[in-house]
Order: sequence, then structure tokens, then C-alpha cells
Amino acid sequence: MGYEYVKESNDIKDKSDREKKVELIVNIIKTRNDLENARNNYEFAEGNLIDYFLYEIKANQAKLDYLLCKAKKVGIELDIIGSCYMKFRNVI
Repeated sequence: MGYEYVKESNDIKDKSDREKKVELIVNIIKTRNDLENARNNYEFAEGNLIDYFLYEIKANQAKLDYLLCKAKKVGIELDIIGSCYMKFRNVI
């Protein structure tokens, strides 16, 4: 029994710098929302779900740390992300 692994084709090279920055900001906002949801769910979790939400919190925090570091390297100011987060929070 063999498995076939297919590599996703991301056309990152074809995107402009502006499109890459917008995508990075959107990913940061989505990850913040996922982290917030995991923290809220953890408060009401019971049994085995406690471990699940702890894992989800840790994974989302690591992802957010990585994305914020990447944003800093490309020159995106964190204040801009914060204001975008507040504007898009109700949309996402």
C-alpha cells in the first residue's frame, strides 16, 4: 500500500511585495483569532478536550510568533497590524 504525496504549488514567486505583505497581515489576523478562540474554548473544556485546546493554543502561539517575526523582517509595523486586526475582526 503506497501513498502518493503531492506538493502544493504556491505561486509565491508571482506575487508582488505588496500582495505578500497583505497576505502576511491576513495570516497574522487569522492566527490571532484562532489563538483567541482556542483560549476561550480551553476555559470550558472538559476531559480530553483540555489537552487538545492546550495543544492548539501552543501551536497557534508558535505560529503567531513566527509570523510576527517575519512581519518585522519585511518592515511591517506592529501598530498597523493591530489596527487592521480591530477593523477586520468582525469580518473574519
